[in-house]
Amino acid sequence: MEEKVNYALVGLFVLVLGAALLGGVLWLSSGKSYGTAYDTYYVYMKESVTGLSLNSTVRYRGVEVGKVRKISLAPNNVEQVQLTLGILHGTPIKADTVAILQTHGLTGLAYVELSGGSQQAPLLQKQEGEDYPVIKTEPSLMRRLDSSVSGLLNNLNRAAESLNAVLDEQNRTALKKTLADLQTVAHTLAGRAPAIDASLRDAAHTLNNTAKVSDELPQLTQRVQQSALAFGRMSEQWAQAGGQAASAIGGTQQFTRETLPEIHQLVQELRELTGSLRRVSDQLEQNPSTLLYGKPKLKRGPGE
Repeated sequence: MEEKVNYALVGLFVLVLGAALLGGVLWLSSGKSYGTAYDTYYVYMKESVTGLSLNSTVRYRGVEVGKVRKISLAPNNVEQVQLTLGILHGTPIKADTVAILQTHGLTGLAYVELSGGSQQAPLLQKQEGEDYPVIKTEPSLMRRLDSSVSGLLNNLNRAAESLNAVLDEQNRTALKKTLADLQTVAHTLAGRAPAIDASLRDAAHTLNNTAKVSDELPQLTQRVQQSALAFGRMSEQWAQAGGQAASAIGGTQQFTRETLPEIHQLVQELRELTGSLRRVSDQLEQNPSTLLYGKPKLKRGPGE
């Protein structure tokens, strides 16, 4: 005889077992298993978080310290993505700690890397208007590479446009002409290679002579110094001679003041004597007897 199954008891057992399983899952996921507690932090990303998913790893200097609990757009800024992180209680999240989005090699899976945090910095505190403390962010490596490559491409585009603007038809024609002129100059130089070689040899000889002169320059400098010393001694001698000359000039001036008047008077007397002698000579030439008989008496005129 078959026993009747109490479906009510079976259903009640299934419900109790399901509730126990659900409670165990929630308990394990809440982080309270094994006495583990988590602190909640916000992170606002200005870049795409492709590859990042719920329960993605949060690392602090490479050490796993938590999980990503929620990914959503920022409530007040659609240009940012809000990440809710659950980080092990006691992890030293400092005011200068920054969050960077990293990827696992070629897999494309992303995680959050925390870095920075100096020893002297204070712990990160919740700001007014926020439910949890907010960790600062920095651009990821891919974002920096993308910005750098974009900037490089923009610069290349501008350079290409500038080059196209410079190398228009007229400038290209001028450039071709310049290249032709350079080719002519090159052929001319090649034809005058022997003369150029001779000029180079002359230049080398000149440089050698210059080097010899440079070697003799110290001796020449020494001679110039000796000449300067000799000139200095000669200047001193001239100074002494000048002093003596000044004394002589003083004596000459005294001589001039005292003697010249007498000499002048003597010269006048000599002139007068010369005049008298000339007159006597003229008379003797006209009448030599004057020397014997003296000067003849003048004849008296009528009535004297």
